[in-house]
Amino acid sequence: MHLLIAILILITHLAIAAVAILGSRRIPFLRDIGPVALENAPSVSIVIAARNEERNIRAALESLLRLDYPALQLVVVNDRSEDGTGAILTELAASDSRLEMIEVTTLPQGWLGKNHALWRGSAAATGELFLFTDADVMMNTETLARAVGYLQRQHLDHLAVTPEARMPGWLLNCFGMTFGFFFGLFTRPWQVTNPKRRAHIGIGAFNLVRASIYREVGGHRTIAMRPDDDLKLGKIIKLSGARQGLLYGTGLIRVEWYSSVTEVVRGLEKNLFAGTDYRIWMMLGGIGFNLGFCLWPWLALLLTGGAVQILYAASVAVLSLAVAANARFHGYHGWYALGFPLTTALFTWIMARTLILNLRQGGIYWRGTFYPLADLKKNRV
Repeated sequence: MHLLIAILILITHLAIAAVAILGSRRIPFLRDIGPVALENAPSVSIVIAARNEERNIRAALESLLRLDYPALQLVVVNDRSEDGTGAILTELAASDSRLEMIEVTTLPQGWLGKNHALWRGSAAATGELFLFTDADVMMNTETLARAVGYLQRQHLDHLAVTPEARMPGWLLNCFGMTFGFFFGLFTRPWQVTNPKRRAHIGIGAFNLVRASIYREVGGHRTIAMRPDDDLKLGKIIKLSGARQGLLYGTGLIRVEWYSSVTEVVRGLEKNLFAGTDYRIWMMLGGIGFNLGFCLWPWLALLLTGGAVQILYAASVAVLSLAVAANARFHGYHGWYALGFPLTTALFTWIMARTLILNLRQGGIYWRGTFYPLADLKKNRV
């Protein structure tokens, strides 16, 4: 029986490695894409929701205002901020007419704060294309021109681009690598260009969509109560029959995803359960998969011997190589794969904690506001 289990796990790891490595190689890098001809560039409105973002928002917005793009509007919605965000936005708006600031002082019933802010921002946006990004995202000057060039040449309606997540310390970077690996297995992003596949994608750091398509699908009004708004925006766009694409933004788009383990734990509280559409069995299945297929082989190296131990060693080697190969697409060092068992254990604990916490408190806290689980579940997409 032990031998059969070890063989099954090795076969599973070989399949995962093949899917992850071959699939990831099908996604192009934005840095390899030629820019749009600026004289024919469609107008773009960048829409950002900002709540208590004083730590990073100045640098982020200054990078956006330096974008080498002629027809640019920047709409930033100050969503009930209690820090210096508003003062920074006022100062920047006074110095550059392309930046428009919208103040939100109350949150209407039936909305998550970020989604409502993005909806308000989209109403003020005038561009042919909308770019939804976050208030801490930094972009190189050629980023937008390259992305628009790809969207136009591929005749896409929606283009998502992954950022390079920069975090302090070895552990956090290992966690970012591990999360990206699991996210890829869960979303299968290499399939999003295929209209016959259900796979869809959306990236909070860079969702570029045609304004006409955004309005056609109802925009953020359709996903008003979705904590996983970026991914679900991609889903409603894909379901509409629109054409979708994905690029790696490594080297051109950067974000400090989280600055501490505590921020990771608290940050994922809001959307891990939502990502499974609040299905308990799927959360438990994910926890079980991590324990049985991603953690047990390392432990089995210490607890088994003979042929069984050799099979588990092969499993560990295959999975480690797959994780290391995948890491480079997101700007991580391959040797971060050495931390995979540790960060998988952390991620599994966060999943279990999130499930228990969401069920026990009957909802989620996000940016100082409580949203009941009953209300969140009603917005199934």
